[in-house]
Amino acid sequence: MTKSWISISNDSGERFDAYLSLPPTGKGPGLVVIQEIFGVNEHIRAVADQYAADGYTVIAPDIFWRSSPRLELGYDQQGFDRGLALLAEMHLDAAAKDLRATVATLRSHAACTGSVGSVGYCMGGLLSFIAAAEANVDTAVCYYGGGIHNHLDRAKKIKCPVLFHFADKDAYIPPEAVQAVHKAMGDRENVRILLHAGVDHGFNCWRRPAWHQVTAARARGQSLVHLSETLK
Repeated sequence: MTKSWISISNDSGERFDAYLSLPPTGKGPGLVVIQEIFGVNEHIRAVADQYAADGYTVIAPDIFWRSSPRLELGYDQQGFDRGLALLAEMHLDAAAKDLRATVATLRSHAACTGSVGSVGYCMGGLLSFIAAAEANVDTAVCYYGGGIHNHLDRAKKIKCPVLFHFADKDAYIPPEAVQAVHKAMGDRENVRILLHAGVDHGFNCWRRPAWHQVTAARARGQSLVHLSETLK
């Protein structure tokens, strides 16, 4: 696989960096991988490379570039506190503008065969939901997206298929938040909402104490099936 950092320009002329990972064949459907609050760190780059190995042309944009370009945080308390502070500073509409630019960059890239989806984790789970509403992706996967229930007014804009992963022991996303997503979107034929039993927030990340190998593997398989069925 070919890996590199590239520069993307949004519609305001602002430039930010993004990690690009190309599939072994050199071409594939596009996929935006959206970071946790810890930046486009080693883990997120590895996730991007995983999806590239599955045949996708992957871009992971630097969401926090306005405050701390190319920031890489660890999963200790210091990293967690810094990430939460940056999340508090993030403007959702500005992030949506960057996601639109990322999607447009992918669609026009020579390595992209046409369709573009998004998959995001934690903060990125919320932003994958925002990408479905605001960035014209063809499909979206949202892993334990905190705060989605506060932005369900945007759900009416979403026409593409969406897969939600939630954890039933999530310390950050209460059951009421998951129920709100069900109420707003659960009756749509192109929406699937999965609640994974016995696991906590962050179960997909092998760098976090909450990592749960069996659930992470199952959810990844479900995500790959979703992407294979909705990205051509």
